[in-house]
Amino acid sequence: MIETADLTFSLSHMAAMDFYSVSITCLLSLIALTLAEPVKFADCGSAVGQVSIVDINPCPTQPCQLHKGQSYGVNVTFNSAVDSKTSTAVVHGVIAGIPVPFPIPIQDGCKSGIACPIQKTLSYHYVNELPVKSEYPSIKLVVEWELRDDNSKDLFCIKFPVQIVS
Repeated sequence: MIETADLTFSLSHMAAMDFYSVSITCLLSLIALTLAEPVKFADCGSAVGQVSIVDINPCPTQPCQLHKGQSYGVNVTFNSAVDSKTSTAVVHGVIAGIPVPFPIPIQDGCKSGIACPIQKTLSYHYVNELPVKSEYPSIKLVVEWELRDDNSKDLFCIKFPVQIVS
């Protein structure tokens, strides 16, 4: 039989653990944002949003040198012009004008730093990882990163040059 005091202690202990987990996640996101380097980008058709900042971490020089076998933090600050219950990321590497799918670990924007539903006129910080597989060739290319709303319109679409190196 569970005593009331034991149940109260257990519930308050669980709430403290949840608060601790959320606090750590927020702290790590803030650290990532402060350590990231602003990257020059081109808008490639942000139909229902506007990008203000793109950060890649680490990227001390441009074009970003992406080393095979490593992952890079991608942080995009944008404003939404629409309401949307969901958001989906689509990433391509554009090589000689041909878009090649570039897999990312989390395609769901609502699990990438954005509290969904997305609301019109608010600012959001999208955070994801760009893994560079060891088997990728050493090449210069352009990364095209889109975040789509419920209607498959781009909340943002950005392009930035990178170079994959050994």
